[in-house]
Amino acid sequence: MIRSHKQNSGRKVISEINLTPLMDLTFILLITFIITFPLIEQGVLINLPKMSSAPIEDDVSKTLSVDAEGNIHYDNNIVSEAELLSVLEQDFAMEPSLTVLIRGDEAVSYGEIVKALKVVHSAGITSLSLVTQEDN
Repeated sequence: MIRSHKQNSGRKVISEINLTPLMDLTFILLITFIITFPLIEQGVLINLPKMSSAPIEDDVSKTLSVDAEGNIHYDNNIVSEAELLSVLEQDFAMEPSLTVLIRGDEAVSYGEIVKALKVVHSAGITSLSLVTQEDN
C-alpha cells in the first residue's frame, strides 16, 4: 500500500479545463444561427409590395403572413381565423408588448389583409406593422 502511494505521488494532477473545443463549438453555433435566422423569419414565400419605409424596431414580435391564395400563416403555421384569434390572445396575455408583423402577398386582395387586421385587433393587440420590401 505504501508502494502505490509513492508511485502516485510523482504524478501531477491537471485541474485546468481546455476551453479551445468549447470556443470552437460556440463559434460554430453562432455562425449557424446567423445563417439560419433570416430563413426562419422569411419561412412563408410572399411577394411583398415594394415601397420605401423606415426599418421596424420591435422587441417582441410574431409574424402573420397572408399568401397569394389567402391562407393565413402565423409563425409559419397555416391557421384559420378562429385559431388565429385564440393563439393571438394567448400570446398577448403572455407578452403585453407583443408586436405583430403583417406580411401580405402583393397579389392578395385588400379584403384578406383587412380580415387579418380585424383578427389582430379583436385579440386586443394594438402594436402592429405592415412589412414591405425595400424599393430600389
